[in-house]
Formats: sequence, C-alpha cells, structure tokens
Amino acid sequence: MQKHNCFGSHQIKIVNYAVAMAEELVSNNYKMSASQWLGPRYDVKTLAELRPEEIIDGPFAQIIRYKGRPKNSSLGSATYDFYKICLQDHTIRSTLEKTQAIELFPFSLYIITHELIHIVRFSKFLQNFEASPEERMAEEKRVHLRTHEILKSVQLEGLPNVLEFYNDWRVPYEDLRTPDSS
Repeated sequence: MQKHNCFGSHQIKIVNYAVAMAEELVSNNYKMSASQWLGPRYDVKTLAELRPEEIIDGPFAQIIRYKGRPKNSSLGSATYDFYKICLQDHTIRSTLEKTQAIELFPFSLYIITHELIHIVRFSKFLQNFEASPEERMAEEKRVHLRTHEILKSVQLEGLPNVLEFYNDWRVPYEDLRTPDSS
C-alpha cells in the first residue's frame, strides 16, 4: 500500500478552524438551529484517522454513509445514517503544492462546506445517497453552485482564488452534455 502524506499538527488546526466556520456558514444558510444541525450526524476525519478502504486517490474528500445505532438500543428502528467526511490529505496537499495561489484554510473551507451541503441535502431527502452516475454528476454541479453562493460573500484572503479554481464546476450540467457547435 502506498504511503500517503498526512497533514501535520499545524495543518490539522487550520482544518479544524475551517470545519467550525463551514458548519456555521452551512447552518446559517439552511437556517438550521443548533438542535437541527445535530440531526444530520456526521464527522470529519483526516487521512491519519481513516481506514484503508476510506482512502482514495483523486477527490479531495468523500462522504461515506454508515448505519449508526444508539449504544443501548438493539432495535433496528433506532438506526440512523451516520456520514463520515473523509478528507484526503495527500490529494489536498498535492494540489496546494501545484497551485501556489491556493492556501490551505480557504481551500479546506470550500471542500468542507461542499461536503456539508451534500450531507444536509441527503438528510433533508433533497438528494438520494444512492444515485446513478449521471445524477451524481448533476448533484455535484448543484452543490458546487450552492457552495459558491454561500462562500462568495465571505471576506477571506485567498478565497477568491479557490472560487476561481472551481469555476468549471459551476457550468450547468446540461451545458456540458450539449455538443460543441464549433
């Protein structure tokens, strides 16, 4: 198995700050109270905390859905969806090394905001977790558009560069399927 490059302790602190900010931005956007926010149960983990099967090459993060159950319950009706946001440190770090205009904090803020929007959409039944590849691509476009809408007014150094980095994802999905007329 390939050895991947994990975040260091300083980078973990930056990512934790991005998680806190993303949670606030997404909960404010969806007008969710603190008690509602706890409804979609999830956790954010970095590479050092991931199991081998949760590590992928390519995407910056992935969401894995697990079934959870309260500790003192054996009833099947007590199960709930638990989402794990698996940050792929190695892919994020590689992109940061190649793209000097992007910094860890605004990049992490975008990635985590994006993944939290997915979780909210799954939890509110706005999107099925088990979707076809075509529907997943359309959902990615929708979530990138929503992520941009949430973050575009945030005054944060380096964030405009991250929004620019994701420009291609904001092209409507239907436009990509239309043959080029040139």
